[in-house]
Amino acid sequence: MKAAITGARGFVGPYLASHLEAMGDGVVRLDRSGPERFDVTDPESVRGAIDAARPDVLYHLAALSHVGRSWDAPNLTIRVNVEGTLNVLRACSDAGVQRVIVVGSAEQYGRVAPDDLPLGEDAPMRPMTPYGASKVAADFLALQAFLGDGLPAVRARPFSHTGPGQTDRFVIPALAARIVQAERAGADEIIVGSLDPVRDITDVRDVVRAYRMLAVDGVPGEAYNVCSGTGVAISEVAERLLAHSSRPLALRVDPDLVRPVEVPRLIGDAARLREHTGWQPEIPLDQTLADVLATARQP
Repeated sequence: MKAAITGARGFVGPYLASHLEAMGDGVVRLDRSGPERFDVTDPESVRGAIDAARPDVLYHLAALSHVGRSWDAPNLTIRVNVEGTLNVLRACSDAGVQRVIVVGSAEQYGRVAPDDLPLGEDAPMRPMTPYGASKVAADFLALQAFLGDGLPAVRARPFSHTGPGQTDRFVIPALAARIVQAERAGADEIIVGSLDPVRDITDVRDVVRAYRMLAVDGVPGEAYNVCSGTGVAISEVAERLLAHSSRPLALRVDPDLVRPVEVPRLIGDAARLREHTGWQPEIPLDQTLADVLATARQP
C-alpha cells in the first residue's frame, strides 16, 4: 500500500511513517518544512503534490494543533485546519485516492456533562475553543466529501496522546522538561498550570497503529474515537512523573499557565474502533511517562 502523510514532520507524522514502513507500506512525506514545501492553504500546491504522490491512502495530519494558541490566532487556525482540510479532500477526490484518514480531535466534543462520559462518536459537539471549532468543521467537510463526492474518507478523533519527542508546548512534555530543569538546578518546586482537568491519554505509538488499522478496516463515512477509555487527572500525571524525579519536588500553580477556558473532563469510548479493527492500546501510561521523561533528560 502506498501512503502519503500530510504534516509528516510534526509530532505524530514520524511515528506514523515509521509504523507504515514497518508494515511494508511505501510512504510519501508531505510537510511545510520538507525539501519541497507543502502548504495546505495553497490549493494548487496541494493538488500538485497529491497528483505526484498518487497514494492509495492519505493520512491528513497537517494542522495547527495547540489548543491554547488557537485563542491567539483563530483566523490562522481556521485557515489551516479548515481550508487546508478542504484543499486536501478536493485534491484526493480528483486524484482518486482510495482512502483518506482525516485526523480530528476530542476537543470537538467540548463541554460535556459527567453523565455524558465516556463519549461515543454520536455525542453532540459543543467546542469551547477555536481549535475545537476548526476540527468540527474539518470533520464535517470529510463527511460531506464522503456523502457528496463519494470520497472514502474516515474520520479519526484521537483523544490526548503523547510520547517521546512531543514539544514542551504540551502539558506532559512540559512537566517532564520542568522536572529535569529543577533536577539540574537543585530547585525544590516546579510551576504548573491547572491540575484539575481529566484527560484520556494514549501513547502516540498506539495511536498511529489505530490510524493504519482504520485505513485497512475503517468504514468510509464513519467517525472513530481513538482513546484508552480511562481518565486521569493532570494532578495524577504530575505526581506519577515526580515519582521518577531524582529529588523531591513540589508543584506550584502559576495562574499565567492556566487557560482561560478549559474542558474539565474528556474521556472517550473506543468501542467502535475495537469492533471494526480489533485495536487495543498496548503501552501503559507509566511507560509512556517514563519514556517522555527519559527523552527530556537527554542532552
